[in-house]
Amino acid sequence: MREHWLVQPEWSWNQPNKHNPTYVHEWVQSIHTMNTPPELLIYGAPLSRSSISVSGASLYPMEFRRIWKGFATYNIEKNIDLSSFLVGDAGDISMHTTDISMSHDRIKQSTAYLCSKYPYSRTCMIGGDHSTTACAVKGIQQAFPNETIGILQFDTHLDVRDPKIMGPSNGTPIRQLIEENIVKGENIVNIGPHGYYNAKPLVDFANKHHIKIITLKTARKAGVIQTVLHALKTLSEKVDRIYVTVDLDVLDISFAPGVPASTPGGMTTEELFDSLLEIGSHVAVQHIDFVCLDPSKDTPVNETVKIGGYAWMQFVTGCVLRKIP
Repeated sequence: MREHWLVQPEWSWNQPNKHNPTYVHEWVQSIHTMNTPPELLIYGAPLSRSSISVSGASLYPMEFRRIWKGFATYNIEKNIDLSSFLVGDAGDISMHTTDISMSHDRIKQSTAYLCSKYPYSRTCMIGGDHSTTACAVKGIQQAFPNETIGILQFDTHLDVRDPKIMGPSNGTPIRQLIEENIVKGENIVNIGPHGYYNAKPLVDFANKHHIKIITLKTARKAGVIQTVLHALKTLSEKVDRIYVTVDLDVLDISFAPGVPASTPGGMTTEELFDSLLEIGSHVAVQHIDFVCLDPSKDTPVNETVKIGGYAWMQFVTGCVLRKIP
């Protein structure tokens, strides 16, 4: 069995400026050119064949890199420059053309490889549909078999459909992790469900396994940031490392036209962006992913892709703020 399936990205700016980077495409380096381990390691999982709805989310890792040229490394609101923070790009995982199970296994293998080779680096996977999350978490568990993992999920959906009925898909990752004893339900917090998008049997399954469901209305009443901070505190007291998964369908459809499953009544971009600042600055958060963004369904001005890039920048800003005394 191969150690990993990481290959050079299909497309990248590839214009590193190690001395004075001012834009993201000048700042992020290929992992192969770095002399020291990165503080944050990004990699792509361009898979969307396992999506319940038709999705081109496999295109997002490429579009995520394309958008770098539009973002400076300086955050004017926080008055900090991110360019001293070491971000390494490990490339994309090569997917099998037709075999979804094999592609899932490649994500698991590659994640385990990265976590084993760079055990002190945070990881950020760019999906891909949400099925990729279960694979990545399994890879992390393989790399750190003696540690417990907690999940903070931003999602309109619970993603606890039965994989025995439809196979492992973007609707099943949380259930897979519970049923395979990778993550305990009590160590999972989902912020963002609302409205009419989760069938009662799925809610019953989540409740049976003690998943903490925080509806968006409940989070807003308590304060979204306060809710996120409490979730991070609660999880960090029970687990060794926290995996954050950001399904961009948590956003209201008016903000995220490039997300196939986005719905009315979801999060605002400001709520998500502010949450990611807190997440990035939390010591127990070692892993994050951004999934389910389909560039082929986006507006002509790449509205949702830009939102995805901004969300990632907010997380990185949080990582840098964590380092400031």
